[in-house]
Amino acid sequence: MIKKLLAALTIVAPLFFASLVKAENPQHVQKLLKTGECVACDLSGANLRGSHLIGADLRGANLQGANLEHANLEGADLTRANLKEAKLTSAFLTNVNFKQANLNDANLTSAKIYDSNVYEASMEDMNIADAEIFHTGIGIGGEELNSIPDWD
Repeated sequence: MIKKLLAALTIVAPLFFASLVKAENPQHVQKLLKTGECVACDLSGANLRGSHLIGADLRGANLQGANLEHANLEGADLTRANLKEAKLTSAFLTNVNFKQANLNDANLTSAKIYDSNVYEASMEDMNIADAEIFHTGIGIGGEELNSIPDWD
């Protein structure tokens, strides 16, 4: 009897904890995918892998820990968005506005980042291994804050 109970708990426990970790608001996810707009939404931990979010308005959105691997965010506005610990591996990030965004601990491995605005963005401990970065103020060794231009 105890063995059966332990076996059942072993199967059920990960499901319980997985639901605790998933914090995004499902209505916000649906709104984003349907309209391409979700200003100040809670998308923390959302699985948006491979999503086409071209021109999406995500100003002030909470995308902490979100999975945006292989997502296309071309022209998206992520001004003041929280992307802390977000997974942006192999994401397409052309003409993205990251102004004042939190990119701390974000994984940008193999991402394509072209002509994007990172003015006053927080970029501590980002992983940019194998990323293609052109005309964007992201680099190894840091740059002077005053040398990163703003789009405005």
